[in-house]
Amino acid sequence: MPKAISIRQGLSSVLFWSIISAAFIGPGTVTTAAKAGASFQLQLIWALAFSIFATIILQEAAARITLASGKNLGAIVGAQYPGVTGRRLRWGLFLAVAFGCAAYQAGNLLGALSGLMLVSTAPRQLLVLGIGLIGTLILWQGSTQNITRLLAVVVAVMGIAFISTAVLQKDHSLIEVALSTFRAGIPEGGSLLVIGLIGTTIVPYNLFLASGISQGQSIAEMRWGISLAVFIGGVISIAILIAGTQVEGPFSFAALSDAVENKLGAQTRFLVAFGLLSAGLSSAVTAPFAAAITARSLLKEGGTGWEQKSRGFRLVWASVMGIGLAFSLLDVKPIPAIILAQAINGVLLPLVVAFLILAINDRRLLAPQYTNAAWQNLLALGIFAITCFLGINNLWKAASATLPNWIGEPNLVVNLALSLAITIGIARKVYLLRK
Repeated sequence: MPKAISIRQGLSSVLFWSIISAAFIGPGTVTTAAKAGASFQLQLIWALAFSIFATIILQEAAARITLASGKNLGAIVGAQYPGVTGRRLRWGLFLAVAFGCAAYQAGNLLGALSGLMLVSTAPRQLLVLGIGLIGTLILWQGSTQNITRLLAVVVAVMGIAFISTAVLQKDHSLIEVALSTFRAGIPEGGSLLVIGLIGTTIVPYNLFLASGISQGQSIAEMRWGISLAVFIGGVISIAILIAGTQVEGPFSFAALSDAVENKLGAQTRFLVAFGLLSAGLSSAVTAPFAAAITARSLLKEGGTGWEQKSRGFRLVWASVMGIGLAFSLLDVKPIPAIILAQAINGVLLPLVVAFLILAINDRRLLAPQYTNAAWQNLLALGIFAITCFLGINNLWKAASATLPNWIGEPNLVVNLALSLAITIGIARKVYLLRK
């Protein structure tokens, strides 16, 4: 039986794992969740509830790998696929994750900028550089514990802002909100938002982040911390969706702020501004940090050289920060940049989830008591099937947009069949690994 943890250990673990909430509640979540509320009121809350549940399942598995084996997810991938092929695979994964983090970073900085511009008339470029400088200073000090504590404070501020906005509205009762979380269905025109809500919450680089920072905790501490921290993040995401129900007409950050101000009072404009700023700033720290953790996980091959104050570690996060700043200073529109990042995420996510499922079931690497139980595999494979469908759908949409005369719109039946076939293949490999 796992040893019980004290209240102090539990609270410390929740604060530590708040970095995961800080990572997925960025401007992408604000955009997608608020737009879902504006377009369909409470009808898509169930998609957020599913996403939070799936995030807990996958993050727990990623952290359990490290705690049980002493190796992070990248090292596990290296052990499963040794030699030149494995090295190329690890580099390919790193470049894909780093590219996704860089794409997210532009949206993170622009989202934080949008929050500041709701209440400030300072020059746009000056605000962007200020946000980037704050993020750089937080990362430069080089302590995981300090970074997670700072982000826990930012998440708390963000939570207060968005939850206060949701509580102040009078259109939807708590009972109505609770019932909507169990009422699954996709209204006409809502499929893309469902995909967005799932894709912006189950973020692939978070799995490497969870694996890379989990050493030093007990499994009981880790499970408690991840479950509660991600649940709190889910409550904040749902609060953002409820705030979005106040918007009438086309969605934008300004429309969200104006709608909330008109219906709930002038002071709530500052709540939306601070909430959006906090979401952008927290993710503007975690995206570069996660890219550097992923690089250490996948590229380190023994020895030293990837400590948090090392040149290589700082070079990775500085590159992601720099790319984000460059695009932010070029007057890129925030919402299209955020949507692009979500599309990249949707393609990468099933690949990372597949590696995770195979790793957590490999009894050559983990003792049997630390591998997935049957019910955990059923849940994980179900999550993989959904993320696989989203990835295929995103690839098809990208191909259709690039070659509209050759490739039509995504076909639901074909996508479902491909997703099911790939999921069956992964399930078969799991069975062979557990024999």
